[in-house]
Amino acid sequence: KDINKKRMPTFATDTNKKSMDILTQTISLLFRHRQTEIGRFGQDIDHIQRKQLHALLSTARKTEWGLKYDYKSIRSYSDFCQRIPLQTYDEIKPYVTRMINGERNILWPSVVRWYAKSSGTTNDKSKFLPVTPEILKGCHYKGGFDCVAIYLRNNPESRFFSKKGLILGGSHSPSPLNSEAHQGDLSAVLLQNLNPLVNLIRVPKKPIILMDEWESKIKAIVESTWKTDVNSLSGVPSWMLVLIKAVLQKTGSEYLTDVWPNMEVFFHGGISFEPYRDQYKALIPSDRMHYMETYNASEGFFGLQDNPEEHSLLLMIDYSVFYEFIPINEVGEEHPTVLPLEAVEVGKNYAMVITTSGGLWRYQIGDTVRFTSLYPHKFVISGRTKNFINAFGEELMVDNADKAISRVCRQTGAKVKEYTAAPLFMLDKAKGRHQWMIEFEKMPPSLDDFASLLDKTLQQLNSDYEAKRYKEISLQPLEIRVAREGTFYEWLRRKGKLGGQHKIPRLSNDRTFIEELGKICDS
Repeated sequence: KDINKKRMPTFATDTNKKSMDILTQTISLLFRHRQTEIGRFGQDIDHIQRKQLHALLSTARKTEWGLKYDYKSIRSYSDFCQRIPLQTYDEIKPYVTRMINGERNILWPSVVRWYAKSSGTTNDKSKFLPVTPEILKGCHYKGGFDCVAIYLRNNPESRFFSKKGLILGGSHSPSPLNSEAHQGDLSAVLLQNLNPLVNLIRVPKKPIILMDEWESKIKAIVESTWKTDVNSLSGVPSWMLVLIKAVLQKTGSEYLTDVWPNMEVFFHGGISFEPYRDQYKALIPSDRMHYMETYNASEGFFGLQDNPEEHSLLLMIDYSVFYEFIPINEVGEEHPTVLPLEAVEVGKNYAMVITTSGGLWRYQIGDTVRFTSLYPHKFVISGRTKNFINAFGEELMVDNADKAISRVCRQTGAKVKEYTAAPLFMLDKAKGRHQWMIEFEKMPPSLDDFASLLDKTLQQLNSDYEAKRYKEISLQPLEIRVAREGTFYEWLRRKGKLGGQHKIPRLSNDRTFIEELGKICDS
């Protein structure tokens, strides 16, 4: 093995740490003021949020949308609620289409030349979400700045700016929609418009990161970066794991720290990190390695992990975004209860509604959150409004499933690569069960024990699930079908969703996804 092992580059490590820290320490001064501002989030959250709403309404009052709803006469939050209906993408699509075709002053006054292409996780149709100059600078890039600000505050010994950061972007490179507008994955749009100074500390080069074909891109990234001194990673956990394993295969190394010994942080988002946490720790066995979750969607940047000891995210309240929330049990109703931020409660699941400088007005983003604390408001992403199972009244959310998988893997020594679950109806018994399809990287010693532990853990995490499982009133024990290696990857490939921001639908209230996966598994 040693003979065949690639000759590894030698990078400076702790021996000259002090001299190399000067750059990071100097640049860190630029973040001090913002660190102080974020520290005050819990003191005046209501005032800050109403200020965002007032500014948004004022800016858009002369747009077609603003004139339609008479923004200039809105004096209160109550007026705002009564005047403007809740929106989905289908309802704003005609306005967005006109914007793409060059019409101005429709949803937002500034010229919009960029659109984030998003297919979501439950719909093959592409959505094109406006990326205005204001949301680009005041939300997405501000979120990236704040990530670094919080990370440096929590890790004063960091050498963040003395090394390179590897960003694994999406799989749709920017391309013209017409002569007036361009589209791409959000990550591609962000990279295309990035300040040139940031490119000095980022790898790979732009032509590689913006490649369309996923497998060729992974190969090109590995070839161009494995000899670089990388100390930070940014991307979706599932796809970054693919890249890490490709780097290890290229170098013949067992651990990522053998290739990049100065590795210190992974900024991750898009999907829950819980099912992957132990795999990352196994591949990066370093006490200096940190993990920081972010919530940066195509519609905006909404949260970041400000405390490494907590898995909850701090809601970013001054990004020109006004937040509202619908109780999860009222989603889909004609007139649901809609709550401002100050009215939410800890421990309840809500569907998030946003009004932003991207021209989205009372837009239902499709994500669900659960608050873990108030003032400052912290939350976890509990799932999607279309990604849960409630076929028998169990209200099983994605965060329940992710936590359960993670705990059971720790107890059994198994490693899960991907999974999805759906209800299985047993009409002859007027009952049903949950069917899980799991692709294991490492099988558990006993699949039956794994299934039993998973079922018990879900009951511990979700009282509704527990109630329906009690004496098998309506739910029988879950069953697991083992997917052959590559099943989920092949499903994504056939859907044209390899790489970047694309993700597996973890839970579904119908059997569409699991049956599609089953056919691939059987073929």
